[in-house]
Amino acid sequence: MRQILLDNRELVESKTTFPREIQIDSFPRCVLVGVRRCGKSYLLYQKIQQLLAQGKTWDEMLYLNFEDERLLGFDVSDFNQILSVQAELSGRRALPILFLDEIQLIDGWEKFARRMADAGAQIYITGSNAKMLSVDVAAALGGRFFTINVYPMNFSEFLNTKNVKATPKDVLSTVGGALIRREFDSFFRYGGFPECLNLDNKLEYLNILFQKIYLGDIAVRNKVSNVFPLRILLKKIAESIGQSVSYSRLTNIVTSCGVKIAKNTCINYVQYAIDSCLIFSVKNIVGKLQDREGKQKFFFVDNGIVELLNTDPTADQLENLVAIELRRRYGDDDAVFFYQRDVEVDFYVPKTQVAIQVCVHLDLDPKTMRRELSAFEKMSKELPITRRIVITLDEEKTIETDTDLIEIIPIWKWLLMCDRVL
Repeated sequence: MRQILLDNRELVESKTTFPREIQIDSFPRCVLVGVRRCGKSYLLYQKIQQLLAQGKTWDEMLYLNFEDERLLGFDVSDFNQILSVQAELSGRRALPILFLDEIQLIDGWEKFARRMADAGAQIYITGSNAKMLSVDVAAALGGRFFTINVYPMNFSEFLNTKNVKATPKDVLSTVGGALIRREFDSFFRYGGFPECLNLDNKLEYLNILFQKIYLGDIAVRNKVSNVFPLRILLKKIAESIGQSVSYSRLTNIVTSCGVKIAKNTCINYVQYAIDSCLIFSVKNIVGKLQDREGKQKFFFVDNGIVELLNTDPTADQLENLVAIELRRRYGDDDAVFFYQRDVEVDFYVPKTQVAIQVCVHLDLDPKTMRRELSAFEKMSKELPITRRIVITLDEEKTIETDTDLIEIIPIWKWLLMCDRVL
C-alpha cells in the first residue's frame, strides 16, 4: 500500500489535464459517475494539481485507483489500512483529502465513505456504475455527497482542446464558423472520449474501449457467460437510434441472429448496459405506463460508439448527439422525453416547454419538411410548446407560419449556443 500511494503521487503529477466545464470545487464531498474513460479520473488529477499549486502537499491527501491490479482482493475491511499507511507516510493525525477512483469495485464502499463524511473528511469518489446514483446508495451516504454525472467532452470542451475559439462572436463570424465546422466532423463521428482526441486510429481505440465496457463492466460484473447475444443486442440498439423499440422486438432481433434469449434476459442485458453508463433511455411523454417502460428510445453516451457499431450512422449520430446534450443539460430520466401519438416529435423538455425535431437535410424533400413541422402543430394541441426547433446537419433559417415561429439550426451551432436555445 505504501508503494502504491507513493507511485500514485508521481502518476498524478505527470498527467496533463485540460479544463472541463464540470466543477467539483463547490462541495467538499463529491461522487462522479460516468462511463469508463469519460474523464472522471482526469477531474481528480486536475483537482489534486490545483491543490498542490495552492500549497497543499501529498502529506495532506492521497489518490487510489481501485482498478490497480495491486489492489486485487481489497475489500471494505481494508480501507483503514489506507488511512494507517498515509499516517505513517505523513506523520499527521488529521484525515487526508481522499481521492478514490473506480470505488464501485469494492463492495460496501459506501459505508466507509459515510464514515469519512461523518468524520469531516474531504472525499472525492468516481465510479462507472449508474447504481451509484440510486436511491439506496444516496440513503447510505446520508445526503453528505454531491453527485455529478460526467460525460465525455462536449463540443465546447472539444474545441478548447484544439485551441479553437467558440465565443458567440466566433460562432456567428464567417471565419470563426468555418474553423469550428472544420473540427466538428471529427467530434460528430468519433465523439468526445478524451484519450481518443489526438489518436490517428480513433476507431481502434473506440473498439478497445467498447470491448472493455461490454466485456468488463457489463459481462464480467454481471456474470454474463455468453457475450455474443449481448454484443448483438448493443449493435441492434445502435442501429435503432431514434426508434421507439420494445423489449419483445429487441428479443426477436437477437433471436433472428441465431441466438435464442428470453425476454427477461434481454431486459437484464439492457439494464446492465444502462448501469454501465453506456446507454440511456428516453420515454414517450404521452405513452401509457406500460408503453413508457416497455417501449423506449435508447441512445449511447458517446457518438464514437455509434460510429463503431452502426454501418450507416449519420442520421442516427445526429439524433444521438442531440440526446446526449439534452441529457447532459437536464440530467435524469424524467427530464427529457419524446412525443408519439399519431405523429412524432423527437424530443420534448417539459421544464422549458421546448419541442425539438431532428432532420439531417430538411430542404431536400418537401414532404419531410411538412411532416416534421406539422408534428409541432398536432403536439401543441396536447402539450404546451413555447419554442419549436429543428436541428439539422448544416441548414439554418427561421420559418414563420400563421401561428408559429420555427427555428432551424445546424447541430454544431446548437451545441455551442445550447443555453440560449433551450
